[in-house]
This record gives sequence, C-alpha cells and structure tokens, in this order.
Amino acid sequence: MQVSSLNEVKLYSLSCGKSLPEWLSDRKKRALQKKDVDVRRRIELIQDFEMPTVCTTIKVSKDGQYILATVVTFETLSDDYSKIVFLHNDRYVEFHSQSGFYYKTRIPKFGRDFSYHYPSCDLYFVGASSEVYRLNLEQGRYLNPLQTDAAENNVCDINSVHGLFATGTIEGRVECWDPRTRGRVGVLDCALSSVTADSEINSLPTISALKFNGALTMAVGTSTGQVLLYDLRSDKPLLVKDHQYGLPIKSVHFQDSLDLILSADSRIIKMWNRNSGKIFTSLEPEHDLNDVCLYPSSGMLLTANEAPKMGIYYIPVLGPAPRWCSFLDNLTEELEENPESTVYDDYKFVTKKDLENLGLTHLIGSPFLRAYMHGFFMDIRLYHKVKLMVNPFAYEEYRKDKIRQKIEETRAQRVQLKKLPKVNKELALKLIEEEEEKQKSTWKKKVKSLPNILTDDRFKIMFENPDFQVDEESEEFRLLNPLVSKISEKRKKKLRLLEQQELHGKEEEEEPEGKPSDAESSESSDDEKDWVAEVRKQRRLLQQEEKVKRQEQLREDQQTVLKPQFYEIKAGEEFRSFKDSATKQKLMNKTLEDRLKLEAKNGTLSVSDTTVGSKQLTFTLKKSEQQKKQQEAEKLHRQERKAVRRSAGHLRSRPRRGRPFH
Repeated sequence: MQVSSLNEVKLYSLSCGKSLPEWLSDRKKRALQKKDVDVRRRIELIQDFEMPTVCTTIKVSKDGQYILATVVTFETLSDDYSKIVFLHNDRYVEFHSQSGFYYKTRIPKFGRDFSYHYPSCDLYFVGASSEVYRLNLEQGRYLNPLQTDAAENNVCDINSVHGLFATGTIEGRVECWDPRTRGRVGVLDCALSSVTADSEINSLPTISALKFNGALTMAVGTSTGQVLLYDLRSDKPLLVKDHQYGLPIKSVHFQDSLDLILSADSRIIKMWNRNSGKIFTSLEPEHDLNDVCLYPSSGMLLTANEAPKMGIYYIPVLGPAPRWCSFLDNLTEELEENPESTVYDDYKFVTKKDLENLGLTHLIGSPFLRAYMHGFFMDIRLYHKVKLMVNPFAYEEYRKDKIRQKIEETRAQRVQLKKLPKVNKELALKLIEEEEEKQKSTWKKKVKSLPNILTDDRFKIMFENPDFQVDEESEEFRLLNPLVSKISEKRKKKLRLLEQQELHGKEEEEEPEGKPSDAESSESSDDEKDWVAEVRKQRRLLQQEEKVKRQEQLREDQQTVLKPQFYEIKAGEEFRSFKDSATKQKLMNKTLEDRLKLEAKNGTLSVSDTTVGSKQLTFTLKKSEQQKKQQEAEKLHRQERKAVRRSAGHLRSRPRRGRPFH
C-alpha cells in the first residue's frame, strides 16, 4: 500500500506494493510471511485483479457488487451482471446473460461507443460513420438510423433524466437529439470554445469524452486535453479546464457530494471543483491510463491501465469505503507514508541472453527457473553465486564503487572551490566576481537583483559549446572591450560611492561631501573622453596590424619559387611542346571568321561558289598521331605484299575430253 498527499488530501493506492508470485508453494509463502514484514502487512484487496491482456474499459454494476473490464466497451442492462452487451472491435455486438453467451449480431460500420435508452429499449451505436445505428431489443431488429452532419462519431451518452441523446464528433461538435421525434435539437461547437488565451492547440480538437449529470449539466472532453462544462441552456461553456499535457481526455465523471469533476487522460487524473475550477487533488498512476471508474457512493477509484494489472485507489474524503471492504476506514488511520516496495525482491528476473552469459541455459525447464513474460525468475541467492563464479572480480568492482561514493560524499561536505567551465572561463570568472561583490555589498538591499547567467539554463550552452567562445582577438571585441570595461568600472565606482553614503548616514543629501555636482559632471565627461580615446587607439592598432599582414603576404608571394613539375607520358604517345596547346587555346579564343581564314590558308579548308548561288565548304579532318601511325603501317604492309607477289600467267591448263559442262 502506498500513501500520497496533495492539497492535504490523502490518497491510498491499494494496488501497489510487494506481491507474491502465483507459482510459489504454500510453504514458501508462509516462510516469506514470517520473515518479511512487508509481505505480512500486505493488503490483497481483490485477488488476481488483473486481465490476461490490456483492458480499455472498466465499470461497476449498479448494485456495486461486480466490477467488469473489457477491451472495447460494454454496458450493463441490469443492476447486476445478468444482462450485459459487449461491443467488439470487429463490428460484432454480443449479448450475455447470467449463464453466458446468448446472441451475437453485427453493425454496418466499426463501432466506438454505444448507449442504452431505457424507455424505448434502443441501443444507439456510434463509430466510423455519419449515421447513428439504432437496435431495438424489444422488437429484435434495426431501426432507421439517425443521420448526423459529422463524418465520424467518437462517443455518445444519454441523459437519464429526460432521455436526451448526445454524440461527439471528430469535427469538435456535440449534436443533441430527441429520441422521441428522432430530430436534432441543438449543436454545440466545442472545438471553438476550447481555444482560450492560456491554451496551446496545434490541431483540431475532437470530442473524446462525454458525460451528463442531472438534467442540465454536461461535461465534454477533447482530444487536445481540455474539459468543458456546459449548461444545456447555453451554447457557451461555464468553465474550461486544461490538463496541460495535450493528451486526449479518456474519461469524465461527476462526484456530487463534494461538487467535483473527475477528468483523466493517459497520464494523470485530476479532481477539480465544478464551480471554481480549483484543483482538489490529482493522481499520477505508474502505468498509462485507459479508463477510470468511480465506485458508487464511496471514495474508491478504479483504473484500467496499459498493463494487465488494474489500479485500486481509496480517497477517504470522497466517501466511505465500500461495504465489502469497510475495514479500510480503520486501517487508513494507522497507515503512514511508506516508499513503494519492489515486486519479487527475493527473485531476479533474467532474460535468455543473461542466461547465456551466465552459462545457465541448461536450467531452462528445471525448477530453478520460472518462465515469466520474455524471461525467467530465479532465486536471487543462486544468481549472486553464479555471477560471482563467472566474474570473480565483481565484488572488487562493487567495493571500489562504494569507496568512490563515500569519497564523493565527503568531498561534498568540504568547502567548494570555484569550478570554471571549459568555455569562456574569463567571462565566467568575471560573472562570479561580480556576484560575490553584490553579496558582500551592504547596499544590496537597495540594488535590484538580476538573474545570474551562470545559473540560467537558457545560457548554459554558452559555457559548454566551443562555438560560443569569445574571440578576444576579433575586431568587434577589441573595439567594444574599452566601452565594456569603462562601464564596469563606473558601475563599481558608483556601488562604492553608495556604500560610503550608507556608512556616513547621508542618504538624504543630494551631493556627497567634498564633491559638487559640477565636479561629478566633469568626471563623467573625462571618462567619456578616455574611452573614446581608447577606442580610437584600438582602431589605429587594428589598421596597422592589417597593413603588416598585407605586406607579409606580398613578401611571401614574391619569395615563392615555382618548383618544376614532372609528368609521365603514356606509352605510344609522343611529346609535343607546350606551344601546341597554347596555339590551340589562342585559336579557340578567335572568332569563327578568323578560324575559317586560318584553316583556308593552311589548306585544310576550301570555300567555293556553286552554280545556284550558294557557298560550298570542303574541309579535311585532322588525324591523330595514332591514326597516322596506323595508316603508315597499312601502307608499308601493302608495299611488302606487292613486292613478294608472283604472277600466275605462266600456268596453263590442259584441254579436257568430252562434252563441256554448262
């Protein structure tokens, strides 16, 4: 059991604390209860109060005797669990009686919520459709649907006093219908009303929760974390409450005895006054929330979480404990605030990879390992023994860590020296000295305190990132530094002057003794002349340095000697002088007319007139050295073949006998 307090309201968590594994034997459980005080004082209010998987909806029957939890949503048609309707995520609607499953049907579109209208025995289903489907349980058939103006509907509710049906749409509106006439009687634009001066909204608010209370009150929760309280006689909300998390509101409930509204998103449950909007108390569970339920006429709160285990909380100021656990009222008077105990303290959870590192994979399936989720539970004593055998120096490392922690604790008790950051050390030292002077000054009560840059997180990166290092050699710094130093000196001088006035008790005098106003004005004018002269001096120095740099650069350029560069010629190519490339470059820079004249002069181009009056241009392509060599080789080869060729004219064929062949 864990106890927390906010605004002097104590809240007892009955689902936290040390629990025992189910696979422990009775003998082991009795032994743990004898030696462990936490186990002996443990309160198991509801045994096995968890789901095989994550549940999204939790409710209590009207008679307060049964707690039900499902994946999508459900509704109890009777006071107990004898008549229940379940809405599944596959469009099926199941009806269960006390004996079990009774009937199953299907709706046309995927459903998200539904409500039961007791006077007409109609079930109203809303979901991924603009229509609201009506299923009459007396006739056993679907009736004509209600056609809304929305693309989809998320939630719905029916007022138990006058039967008004309301549905929340994805466009951020709430449409109200009269089941008797099947007509729409009003529309509330909650998306527009949820935008206030203090709220930050990045998307269109949709309706995620809806709840009636009495005949005229309705609470609406949006997907951007706002809760709006309406009086049905007005289209303006009475109150707008922001959760400040930007998460969809999961559930909204009313607590009439204290005039409270309970609203919950996935991180926090807030209870606030419905008249003033003041926070009464809040609760942050250890797991993300899916749904919240108030136990009828009591101070018990039930939660469905993003975990198999469900939550039970007891707030005595909201009401008494339920009748079946009335002993809680006596126990809460004796309980003190204790830290939450770790589950399974006597056992170590290990994964399969941990077993491989320890060399214990052969124990899988044995009584030494108990399978649980994605790993195993093993006795903590066995784990320590095996780890010591695998890593014999583990104790030495543990001992060194403990010694190091003790040394750090003793160092913290000593006088702390000034530790300068790695970046902008001079600036940090200056700020530290100024802060110390302010603290030592007796005039600090009359000087307005300003935030320190060193302790401000907004300027933290300036003393960590080297990119923000102040360059004292830059022109801007050297020109600005005389002014900054003068201002700092004037500030210190003024501070010392004020201290002297405080010591001599002359605060009411307009001028200090021995220094008239004209002397002070002359002194300020002298200070201005001094820093102006310093700025001019720095500017002259900068100009001289720039001139020296240019002269040195010019001298280096003149002294630079071009070193010879060597190039390797590819095989089969001949070296040609660099004049060819220079000539070619010059030729490319000339105009087309000049290039044509040069080609005609060299004989590679000829221009002639034709008979029809046009121009005819003939040119000879230049051949590369390789092509020339190939042509020379072919020509030489033909000459050699021609020299060795013999004539065949001396060969005569003999005449043949017989008829010639045609």
